[in-house]
Order: sequence, then C-alpha cells, then structure tokens
Amino acid sequence: MRALVLTGGLALACVATAAAAHHSFAVFFDATKSVTITGKVTAFRFTNPHGTIALEVTDANGRTREWRAETNAPVVLTRRGWTRDSVKPGETITIEGWPSRDGKPYIRLQRATRADGSLVGTSAFGRQDQS
Repeated sequence: MRALVLTGGLALACVATAAAAHHSFAVFFDATKSVTITGKVTAFRFTNPHGTIALEVTDANGRTREWRAETNAPVVLTRRGWTRDSVKPGETITIEGWPSRDGKPYIRLQRATRADGSLVGTSAFGRQDQS
C-alpha cells in the first residue's frame, strides 16, 4: 500500500511539473499587438514544449539587446518545414509575432524570414508564404 501511495505521489509530481512547463499563450503574450524584430541568431533550441530562438537585436540608438522568440513545439515546426538546422547562429533573421505582456524582450513567433526575404519553413497552411 505504501509503495502504491508513493508511486501515485511521484506520478502527480511529474504531471504537475509538465503542466507548469507548458503555459497559456494569453497569459504571456498580447494577441492584440504585433512586433517585428530583426537580429543575429545566437541560439536555436528545437525542444519541447516550445522551441526558442535567441537573437541579438540592435535598436535605433545602436544598443544591442537579447530577445527570445518562442516557437511552436518541434512536432508542429516539423509539419511546417522546420528542422533543427532551419536557423543557425550568426544568421540574420526577421521575426514577426506577438509581444510579451510584461514588456520584456520576448516574442511569440508568428513567422520568420531570412535576410533575403524567404520564409523559414512554410506557412501554417503548409505552403510557402504568399506575401
């Protein structure tokens, strides 16, 4: 009986940790606003529950600030043509998306384009972007 209670408690702790790691879009991002940033990729994590892209972004005053862009889960990115090598450190990309509610340099990726204007991956509809 003690082993059963201990196993159940451990299972609940694992579920709670996983639930805390995955968060609601509406809590962290403002869907009524959009932001576009361009910067040099410093890291790309193709991991669950969401991938992230870290960028060095230089503002109009010449100050460099690190931004993070949250992506979909790797399974969704893969369906949209992304791979672990879709963006590489040193590459300059532009990210459009929804800003964080707290004003931090954090964005939820809606689309990413390369310096030449080509789309990273495909659109949500599974085809190259038409814009």
